[in-house]
Amino acid sequence: AGLYGLKSAAKQIEELSENYTRFLILGMFSEPPTGNDKTSLLVSISDEVGALHRILQGFARHSINLTKIESRPSRRRPWDYVFFIDIEGHREDQRVHGALVQVEEVTLAMKVLGSYPIPRRRDSLDTGETGGRDEE
Repeated sequence: AGLYGLKSAAKQIEELSENYTRFLILGMFSEPPTGNDKTSLLVSISDEVGALHRILQGFARHSINLTKIESRPSRRRPWDYVFFIDIEGHREDQRVHGALVQVEEVTLAMKVLGSYPIPRRRDSLDTGETGGRDEE
């Protein structure tokens, strides 16, 4: 809250010292590439053997690192899932664009939720030190 001029609703609510909270900022405009970006996607695939493998192959062929993959029920029908995927790189980067084109070819639907700079994690707000890991 202090970094962005916001009011904190509660303090020290974590149960674990290594607990990190992910905050999202939604906007109407795309951020340009910074050279240190992530892209978030929503992907729907067919319920068949190898469907997820084909998506992962598209990223591997373009040397794109996945930092998160999470499945959620799609609400269309039982046992149908969508995947939220975070990848390293900006959707305008040549490698990322190539991977997204290839992945979209093997999905039922794909939506790029956005590309954004990877913020640096703050280890201590008091000292201004930053950590080596990137967190959102």
